Amino acid sequence: MADYGFYIAQLRFVARTTDRVTPQVAEMMDELARIASAIEAEGYAFTVPAGRLRVAGRALAGVAGLMQKQILPEVVAAGNTAGEAQVRWTIDTSMEAVANMTVHAELTGDGEDYRVILPPPPGAKVN
Repeated sequence: MADYGFYIAQLRFVARTTDRVTPQVAEMMDELARIASAIEAEGYAFTVPAGRLRVAGRALAGVAGLMQKQILPEVVAAGNTAGEAQVRWTIDTSMEAVANMTVHAELTGDGEDYRVILPPPPGAKVN
């Protein structure tokens, strides 16, 4: 089974360190923590309940934005190639999930859960 520990840690870091300045931000951070726990439990996927699709999408878009603007430049400057691969994976995977959840929410009228299957993490051997 692939190791998504880095992604779980990143999601929990953002959820834990983001100021909960509004109820909406708090809701998004709670959703990130829930997603991290779901990945930890399942190992490769998570399900977003129908009523949480848009909140989860906004939360994951925020993760991607933070990683793109603040974390990626730091790992690149440090020459941390493994960290860079993980951060780029997080950005790409989070934004792909956002796009797919948004389309799913529109097509189903926010009426169906959506299952996100994570792609192999950086460095994973694909059979």
